Amino acid sequence: MGRPRATSPAVLERRAFELFARRGFDETTVDDIAAAAGIARRTFFRYFASKNDLVWGDFEGQLRRLRALLDEAGPSTPTMDAVRRAVVGFNRFDPQEVPWHRQRMELILRVPTLQADATLRYASWRMIITEFVATRTGAPASAPVPRLTGHLVLAAAVSAYEHWLEGGDQRALSDLLDEAIRHLGDGLAAVLDDAAPAS
Repeated sequence: MGRPRATSPAVLERRAFELFARRGFDETTVDDIAAAAGIARRTFFRYFASKNDLVWGDFEGQLRRLRALLDEAGPSTPTMDAVRRAVVGFNRFDPQEVPWHRQRMELILRVPTLQADATLRYASWRMIITEFVATRTGAPASAPVPRLTGHLVLAAAVSAYEHWLEGGDQRALSDLLDEAIRHLGDGLAAVLDDAAPAS
């Protein structure tokens, strides 16, 4: 057996988030994070390709989870109901994880250095919604309705997150997401009905 790892992705994230809260994201270096976790700089890069990647955590794994949640929807479930349930379920967290998730999203949505990265990652998230709607409507993912739905669902989710982070509303994040996507679904219902393949 080899030597046990001195840390884990979760431990590195916690140490980094503590530093970000005290010093700021831009002012904290990979060397600072490694030192706080008691590891060498090169060990940091075994877990994350960059400081930006650390903020996003296991993003690829989360995308697979979102796709799996969408795939759970039965064929008789209306498209936007399936999307709403999947996105709300995707954003449910253990209560102990909520403060860390709040800090993660504050960084992603508010730190200018992370915005270019966010654009690329949001495109991947949005495409999962787009492809799901494309499959439901029988249209290609490049068609207007699936593409529009992907963009709008992402906008609704980001809007709910921004409202949650402001802290004035005491409702749970899942409730805010449910409400935002429910309103969106009401508006898109006729469009999706028209786009659905004839039975």
